[in-house]
Amino acid sequence: MRSNPSDYEMVAPRTVHAIVSLMAEQPGVWMPIAGGTDVMVQYAAGKLAARKLVSIWNLPELRRIEVLPDEIRIGAGCTYTDLRRHGIIGREFPLLADAARWTGGVANQNRGTIGGNIVNASPAADSLPALLVYGADLLLVSVRGERRLPYASFHTGYKKTLLAPDELVQEICLPRNFAGYFHHARKVGARNAQAISKVCIAALGCLAERAVHDVRIALGSVAPVPLRLTETEHAVNGKLIDSDLLQLAKRTAIAEIQPIDDIRSTARYRAAVAGNLVVEFLNKLNSHRVNAGPKKEEGGLARWNRLPADQAMNAILPCCGSNAWARKMAARRPLSDETALLAASNEIWLGLATSDWMEAFRSHPRIGESRPAHSVPAQSVEWSAREQSNVAEDADLKAALAEANREYERRFNRIFIVCATGKSASEILEIIRRRLNNDADAELHEAAEQQRQITELRLKKWLQG
Repeated sequence: MRSNPSDYEMVAPRTVHAIVSLMAEQPGVWMPIAGGTDVMVQYAAGKLAARKLVSIWNLPELRRIEVLPDEIRIGAGCTYTDLRRHGIIGREFPLLADAARWTGGVANQNRGTIGGNIVNASPAADSLPALLVYGADLLLVSVRGERRLPYASFHTGYKKTLLAPDELVQEICLPRNFAGYFHHARKVGARNAQAISKVCIAALGCLAERAVHDVRIALGSVAPVPLRLTETEHAVNGKLIDSDLLQLAKRTAIAEIQPIDDIRSTARYRAAVAGNLVVEFLNKLNSHRVNAGPKKEEGGLARWNRLPADQAMNAILPCCGSNAWARKMAARRPLSDETALLAASNEIWLGLATSDWMEAFRSHPRIGESRPAHSVPAQSVEWSAREQSNVAEDADLKAALAEANREYERRFNRIFIVCATGKSASEILEIIRRRLNNDADAELHEAAEQQRQITELRLKKWLQG
């Protein structure tokens, strides 16, 4: 049955107080909607019972991530993209960052929110086992005030929670006391992302004198609610990991869960996988060095992470040439390693305005010339010279390049950009001539892709000092 849009009403108050006031006037009548990734599926299927929707999307009060000395507070309106981009979440709560990467595709990650995942209360949700093992608390808000309760008690049954009809989840609070713990997450599904889990695990713990210490294990898709395996934890804590303990942990885990047959899997399969996932975690914990600690940052990157924002921006600017890119890179700190640095760079670059791309283009000299027309940092000039080192000194070839450059600039009103590293002058000349056949939009995006490649290569050199 197709839903009729005229049957629904949606309002969008501008503050959390206005929203909870509306919900208090008619408890249970107004349904909050944030990113809509679950609500719109129900609507499209004609199964959305609520007819009055109140938008809580993108409210500043719900989009904050506040880092305090003892805990981190994540606004319920934070998206999965917000979570996977946040440096401290990635370092201190990697299970949550992993779950954010697994949840749907990029479009869903940009819209889906952690609060919506919690309230939707699916036992298959990827992020919820992570919240269980990290000992999360939920801060709920209504016109009656705030109340804080352990997330472990929030789900009371399939799709049932302790959330009152006039309440919103405002924040998720995670204690910052897992330094030195081994973190492990695994999702078993048709695919690792963009597929609902058949079984997923989030687990952490450490070893003290080779014995298991403070192990925490949670599973999804094996019970009516996301499940913390407290009996399994009790069975292994304080003991040495050997074959007998592994078999005990497997049997205990299988006895704790309540899997069902459904369209994605069978109860028997889920039970077998759940037991194997627990054994896999304990084996990995046993092989993890007790005092390994967190991954050490690369020296130069660690120093850059600690710089004041303006100094960090200036230090990285030569890698790209766009001030907006450098400013956003400095704001994204701390970045843990080369992979995180390059991922942040690519994401920021693709999201910049055309004017910012143009600024980066202007930081380069023409192919065959040594210096750009505009003043740029000395490091950028040096890198440009190295990148063009294969451009030949042959007079005829240089003349042909100069003429091609002039023709390109007459057509597109900017200098030609190419990732010249490893390319000969003749190869570059061929590329210019080919790209002169592009229309304006296609050429703009081809130039932007070349600049992205140049920036990536320069960042790698920059990391090496």
